[in-house]
Amino acid sequence: MSEEIYKQHILDHYNTPKNKEMLFEADIELPAKNASCGDSYVLYMNIENGCIHEATFSGVGCAISQAAASILTEKVKGMTIEHAQKITEEDVYTMLGVEITIGRQKCALLIYNALQEALESL
Repeated sequence: MSEEIYKQHILDHYNTPKNKEMLFEADIELPAKNASCGDSYVLYMNIENGCIHEATFSGVGCAISQAAASILTEKVKGMTIEHAQKITEEDVYTMLGVEITIGRQKCALLIYNALQEALESL
């Protein structure tokens, strides 16, 4: 796949993100903020029988952070907690499909870090 297609993939998730909504009766509600750039989200999840039944987010951020939040919340829906805990930073970069510079790593991993923190608390 060409770099241009991957860039379009990011822009598609930025312009029309999946799962960008508040989950009012969430089992987990965890804020995530990147102080260096101002990206700020809240991760919401409902857990049922050891599985992530619902995963959404709200907030604002750059194209990379919002695309990562959209892609990751879509990926973890229906996963067991154990399986979701095995997702790595490299997996997030692969899902994004573009090279992530050192300066953008915090953006790309913002929701991932919140997800891992939330899952560790269960």
